[in-house]
Amino acid sequence: MDSRVSAVAEQLLLIERELRVQGWWSLESPAEAALASQEPFCVDTLEFEEWLQWIFLPRMKIILESGGPLPEVSGIRHMADVVYREQPLKAKTLLSLLDGFDRLITRAV
Repeated sequence: MDSRVSAVAEQLLLIERELRVQGWWSLESPAEAALASQEPFCVDTLEFEEWLQWIFLPRMKIILESGGPLPEVSGIRHMADVVYREQPLKAKTLLSLLDGFDRLITRAV
């Protein structure tokens, strides 16, 4: 078992919590067509927060619960820097949490 699994699971919970704290968590799922985008981060159909909630977090949960291999690379923080360049203070905690996720993923087992 990958030694990072519990740390990754904790990081994902913190990311979800921050989305909720910031009011970026939605109770209503986007349309199926929006979720099916082939663009990275669904940039053509979803807000970044929606992508985190409806694509990223569920996929990571499936990986963790199934015991599948963790991704080998992650650049979510870089994308978040682009998305939140106009509101870095509001997104400060989320940016830090996404950076922590990226570092966990790229850390050797």
